[in-house]
Amino acid sequence: MHNLTLFLPCPAGVEDFLLAEVQAICPAAAASAQRQRGGVELTGTWDDVLRLNLHSRLAQRVLVRLALQPCPHEDALYQAAHQVLWELWFTPAQTFKVELTAHQCPFQSLNFAALRIKDAVCDRMRERFGQRPSVDTVQPQVRLHAHLGPDQVWLYIDTSGEPLFKRGWRSDTGDAPLKETLAAAMIAASGWTGLDAQGQPQPLYDPCCGSGTVAIEAAQRALQIAPGKLRRFGFERLLPHRPERWQALRLQAEAAERPLPGGQPLVFGSDVSFRMVDFARRNAERAGVAHAIEWRGGDALERLPPCPTPGVMLLNPPYGERIAAAGVAGQPAQERARAQPGSPPGPAQGAGRESARHADGQENADFFAQLASHWKKHYAGWTAWLLTPDPQLPGQMRLKPSRRVPLWNGPIECRLFRFDLVAGSARTPRAGAGTRPESQPPQ
Repeated sequence: MHNLTLFLPCPAGVEDFLLAEVQAICPAAAASAQRQRGGVELTGTWDDVLRLNLHSRLAQRVLVRLALQPCPHEDALYQAAHQVLWELWFTPAQTFKVELTAHQCPFQSLNFAALRIKDAVCDRMRERFGQRPSVDTVQPQVRLHAHLGPDQVWLYIDTSGEPLFKRGWRSDTGDAPLKETLAAAMIAASGWTGLDAQGQPQPLYDPCCGSGTVAIEAAQRALQIAPGKLRRFGFERLLPHRPERWQALRLQAEAAERPLPGGQPLVFGSDVSFRMVDFARRNAERAGVAHAIEWRGGDALERLPPCPTPGVMLLNPPYGERIAAAGVAGQPAQERARAQPGSPPGPAQGAGRESARHADGQENADFFAQLASHWKKHYAGWTAWLLTPDPQLPGQMRLKPSRRVPLWNGPIECRLFRFDLVAGSARTPRAGAGTRPESQPPQ
């Protein structure tokens, strides 16, 4: 199958990184790839569909566009869906589901619009085969996607099945785990590949690793392990699928994997919760990167650099109610007092991201100010990338960011800040007048 119009949706802020990734995965189709709002569109072949599903770290899905039609009213929506050659993609014996999104759509009921598309698909199948497929909204064998605009409808068939962030290796998680696609976007934004500009191994460290998402994604990136290596895909149930071609592409991907640069662990992760570190270790084993990552338990405000060579820190630290995940050094004095023998019961120390709750903004500021001071004392020469929904965080840390990258964590608008760390304390003397907060010189 040739000249397929493909659309790869992604979170806002990731489009440029996804465009570069698509062009690298499908060089023959690179010229047709275009950045769109919320994704990337390109013209490709069925092999490109397979490669993108297997290798994309940033896309949410790989969709094949089957129709783009004017849609001024709901009857036109039915006609547009009825004209699509669904019988080339699946059979009436398979279950399906219609998923619908809209932007400035004039229709009053999106549920009714989805029903009209479903009716059109079923009616066409019944006309061709004498029977209609069944709808399964929980575990459909085939997923159809529709997007409604002010006066147009886009109709797609989903070749991914489950969202692509489900890599197949993460079984152990804490509360609110970071999606793998967002971790991959953080890595792409940082420019980290495992090697520095001179081709030497460059370490990466996540001091608030949780269940290990950032570290595992980074290790797979450095070893060039295809992110879809362990999972199944929706295209395996579609009529164009050829198992022998898919197997050949999988073998090519395995042959392209590279050994660990330097032969020693390249990625490091630590967390105040030893339970979460255990989760991360088991996840890394399933992902095939256990040999590339060194895990430790420890407080983010106390751990020293995990290796002698300065590298990149990349973290999504706890914030707001999750500030307790930073560890006892980040807890307020009264919390530490309750943890002493004979004190009243309170949240357990070091219980991880799902543990004690602190919502006071001052506690957040105290923790991040301490973290910045710790970095200045012990991590000179490192580059720190920190994802946060708080645009004022650099001020709380008294650090000057050299770069800001907008990223979305689900519905939460965040910023990925880059800090180029230099030696120094949190405060420096000022001649003749006490002290002032230290500010890092612009880079």
